[in-house]
Amino acid sequence: LARLDLCGKRALVPSSRKKPELLAPAGGIDQLEYAIHFGADAVYLACDRFGLRQRAANFSLDEIPRAVELAHACEAKVYVTLNAAMTGDDVAVLPAYLEALSAAGIDAVIVSDLGAVRLALRHAPDVAIHISTQASCMNAEAAAMWHELGAKRIVCAREMSVADIAALRAAAPKDLELEAFVHGAMCMAVSGRCLISDHLNGRSANRGHCTQPCRWTYSLVEETRPDERFPVEEDEGGSFILSSKDLNMLHHLDDLANAGVDSIKIEGRVKKAYYVATVVNAYRQVLDGAEPSDFDRDLEAVSHRPYSTGFFYGPAEQAPHGPEYAQTHALAGTVLSCEQRDDGLYDVRIDLRNRFFEGDVLEVLSPGQPVRALSAARIRRIAVSEAEGNPCEWEEAVPVADRATTVYAIASPFPLQPKDLLRVERPDLSARSS
Repeated sequence: LARLDLCGKRALVPSSRKKPELLAPAGGIDQLEYAIHFGADAVYLACDRFGLRQRAANFSLDEIPRAVELAHACEAKVYVTLNAAMTGDDVAVLPAYLEALSAAGIDAVIVSDLGAVRLALRHAPDVAIHISTQASCMNAEAAAMWHELGAKRIVCAREMSVADIAALRAAAPKDLELEAFVHGAMCMAVSGRCLISDHLNGRSANRGHCTQPCRWTYSLVEETRPDERFPVEEDEGGSFILSSKDLNMLHHLDDLANAGVDSIKIEGRVKKAYYVATVVNAYRQVLDGAEPSDFDRDLEAVSHRPYSTGFFYGPAEQAPHGPEYAQTHALAGTVLSCEQRDDGLYDVRIDLRNRFFEGDVLEVLSPGQPVRALSAARIRRIAVSEAEGNPCEWEEAVPVADRATTVYAIASPFPLQPKDLLRVERPDLSARSS
């Protein structure tokens, strides 16, 4: 990808305080590209081993150099998660992983195991060490100990309040950076260290294979009456007695910055590019001075559970009622190209993801700009055929764009940029069960 196509443009707003780094999830190459395009300062990702999101696409070791090249071309950093619980077999092969990651030029590893820290110092001495939230670092003495062992950054335990973080910042070593999650799924276990999935399914969350049993529906059973089930806070969707609300700190970034947070982190390495782009765009623009309320609607447009502020201002909240997930919009497509027509309109080609009809309102997400709307007009399907080795392209006017991954063209009253996103409102998504 060309540098300008990927990087986008940022309108930075001067500030009297240091602006936190915006750290985005990259579960695969598409998510990485869109995170950077919409303004992430850094991305975190995993290889095919040692990460805690094995359901994500992730990256092979051979793909890491290209990922680093793409990010560094836009002055974004790459952090690799190696925070799974480490066995003896893991640490036996970890040195080769660390040496390959170091050679690829990554900026940091995110670890929670002391053995992994020791090996990282030895086999990747030029790579920064970030201590995972899995380590549950919640006090200055623990932070100082990690710093003495070589850590550059602590990812704060998810259970800390804003006041807790401010107190930690005041007492911790001055050159030790603090990172905090600001958006996405919360875990019902302490800093994500959960045994339920392993107990019920034999798939360990601490090894990256969580099946999210805390999101399942449950009922009570009294052991002397095994055939009778007693619902707990049940509605027509079920009982989600362990399910937590999603985190959303968009309106409180100043509080975190003033508490001394150096990096704000978006959760979601199993999320698709549409989610990553939308959420990164909202946090980027608010960090750069936009009003948070201008982007509340955007955060409702992607799949999410009910929002809360986690532990930052008090106890975290559960989401005991279904439906568990909701979103208001679907990704219609991604912009491939845009050319001005003789009539003053713009011919926009898109890679279709979800159908839309002639006359539907399409909303455009562009880096550094407010959401713009256009009416889907002059929909054409682009077809290509090979005739005796010569490619031939033609357009077919259609009333609906409905073939996913097919290229369509529409007319727009304003120009769009490659990698802009088009979304369409979908009322049927606004209340659905997972």
